[in-house]
Amino acid sequence: MTVRFASIIALMLASASAPVPAPGPATGTPAPAGVPGETPGTTDTGGSPTDASPGVAARPALPPFAPRLSELPLLTRPQGWQSAGQAGWEALIAAGPANRQAARWAYANAQIAQGRAQEAIGALDVMRQDEPDLMLVPAFRLALGATLAKLDRATLAVDALTNDALTDNPEACAWRMLAFARGGLPGPALGQVNCAVPALNARAGAARAPFLLAAARAAADLGKPAITIQLLETLPDRDPAANLLRGRATVALGDEPGGRLRLGRARESGDYGQRIDADLSLVELAARKGSLNGADTATLRRIRFDWRGDDIEVRALRLSIDAARRAHDLAGTLEAGATLFRYFSGGADRTALITELQQTLAQLLAPDSPLPLDRIAGLYWEYRDLAPAAAAGDLLVSQLADRLQAAGLYERAGELLDHQLRVRTRDLAQGPLSARVASLFILAAQPARALSAIRDTDTYAYPDEMLWDRHRVEAVALDQLGRTTEAMAVLQTVPDAATIRAEIAWKHHDWKTVAADSPPSLTGGARMNSVMQARLLRYATALAMLGREADLAQLRARYAAAFTGLPTAAAFSALTDKVGAVDPAALSAAMAAIPSASPAGGIADLIDAAPEIVSQS
Repeated sequence: MTVRFASIIALMLASASAPVPAPGPATGTPAPAGVPGETPGTTDTGGSPTDASPGVAARPALPPFAPRLSELPLLTRPQGWQSAGQAGWEALIAAGPANRQAARWAYANAQIAQGRAQEAIGALDVMRQDEPDLMLVPAFRLALGATLAKLDRATLAVDALTNDALTDNPEACAWRMLAFARGGLPGPALGQVNCAVPALNARAGAARAPFLLAAARAAADLGKPAITIQLLETLPDRDPAANLLRGRATVALGDEPGGRLRLGRARESGDYGQRIDADLSLVELAARKGSLNGADTATLRRIRFDWRGDDIEVRALRLSIDAARRAHDLAGTLEAGATLFRYFSGGADRTALITELQQTLAQLLAPDSPLPLDRIAGLYWEYRDLAPAAAAGDLLVSQLADRLQAAGLYERAGELLDHQLRVRTRDLAQGPLSARVASLFILAAQPARALSAIRDTDTYAYPDEMLWDRHRVEAVALDQLGRTTEAMAVLQTVPDAATIRAEIAWKHHDWKTVAADSPPSLTGGARMNSVMQARLLRYATALAMLGREADLAQLRARYAAAFTGLPTAAAFSALTDKVGAVDPAALSAAMAAIPSASPAGGIADLIDAAPEIVSQS
C-alpha cells in the first residue's frame, strides 16, 4: 500500500509561501525556437527546416499540432505521463507528416514516465523547432519544464513552468519545487510544497523521494529543522540521503547524540558521496563547538582532496576559510577563499567574501607581515586576481615592488609591475610605469624584456618629459643587447643625449668618445663639485689611454690649481703626468679614486648597475 504524504500546510511559515517568481517572458509570448544550451534532439530522422544544407530540399511543413494538444486535458498527476499509444522508435519511423508531431508527443510522454529525460528533451526540442507555437500550450510547457528540471537545468525549467495555467497545477508545482531547490532558491521551493502535495501523494515512495529530499534541503537551508524532519517522515528510516538531512536537523533541534547517530548511519549505508557528506557534517558539528582538532583537520583536508564540485565542496571551502581565519592563517584563508570565488562565484555572500579576501591580501603585503618576502611575492602572484581595483590595488603592487627592489629581487619586481603594466594600466599611465619596468629588467640582466616593456607600450603620444625618460631607458637596454649604434640613435631627441652617450662610452672604455667630450669650464673661481671632478678625471683618463701628452699638459696647467686641497688631487696629478712616467699601479689607483658622481644623474646609476653588454651584433 502506498503511504500517503500528509499535508504540511499548518507547518508552513508565511515566508515560505512566497509567490512564484517569473524569470521568463510573459505568458502567451512564443519562446524562441531553440533553448539556450539545449542539444538538438536525435529522436527524429530529420533536422529542422533551417538546418537544411544548400541544394537539399527542406522538409515539408507539418500540420499544426498545438491546437490539438491544447484540447487535450491538462494532466495534474504523474499518471498522466503514461500516455496511450505505441511508444518508441517504431512509432516515429512509421509516422507520416500528418501524425508525426503526435507520435513525437507520445514518445516524449512515455520517456518522461520512464524517467528518461535525455530522450524526452530530444523529442520535445524537435517538436518546438518545427512548431514554435507549442510554447503557447500549457501541456507542452509542463512536459518541457519537467524534463528540464530532471536534467538539473533549473533556470530553463522554471521559465518553462511559469504559466498562468500551471500556477496551481499540482504536477507543475512539484517540478517547479524541484527546479527551485536545485537552482539554489530554497524560499520559492518551499513555497511550492502545499500546491505539490496531491502530485506527491500520487507517486510511489521511490518516485516521490527526489521531490521530498529537495524540499527538505530547502527547509534546512532556510533554517527550519522541524519542517525538514516533517518532510522526510514518509521516506524509509534507512535511507542514507534522508538520514543526512535528519541528522543535521536533529542536531539543530538540540539533540546532538541523536544527530550523530543519524549521520553515522548515513556513513555506514550511503554511497561514496553520502559518506563524504556525513564526514563533513561531523566536522562542521565539531567546528561549531570550537576549534578543530588534528583528526578533524585531517578529515577536512582529505575531503577537499577527494571531492570536487556541488554543495559538498562549497561547505568544505567555507569550513576551511573559517578554520584559517581562527588560526590567523592568511595564506590558508586566501587559498580556500580564492577557490570558492573562482569556481563557485563566491556563493550567496560573494560581496562579503571578496571584501574579506582583499583585506587578507592587504594584510599579507603589509610591511609587518611575518612571511618571508619571496613567499609574499609568490602568494600575491598566485592571487593577483583578488587584488583591489583602481588606486588601492595599484598602491599594493607598487609597495610590494619597492620592497622587492630594495631586497635586490629585481626580476620578481619587474614581473610584478610588468603584469600591472599590461593588464591594469592604460593610456598615459603606461609611460612612467613602462620606464620603471624596463629599469628593473635591466638590473635583472634581462635587457630584451626591458626593451619589450618599452616598445609594447609605444602606442600613445606621451609628453616630452615622459618620452625622454622612456628613450633613456630604452637606450640602456639596447646598449646592453650590444646594439650601441641603435641606442645612440634613440637618444637623438633627448636633451642630455651627449651626457648619456659619454656615460655609456666610459663604461665601455671607448676612450675616443670620452676624449671628444669638452672638459667643464670653471667660472667665478668656484670650487669643483664631485660631478665636475669626475668629468675631468674621466677626460684625463681617456687622454692618458690615448697617449695624448700635449692635451694632458694643457689640462694639468689649466686645472691643477682647482684640484689643490681636494681628495682627488693625487689622482689628477697621476693621470696628467707624462705618459711614460706614469706607474701602472698609480694609474689604477687614480682611476679608482674617481668620484662615483656622474653628469648623467640617475640614468648613470642604471648604466653602472647593469651587467656587461652582450656581444656586439
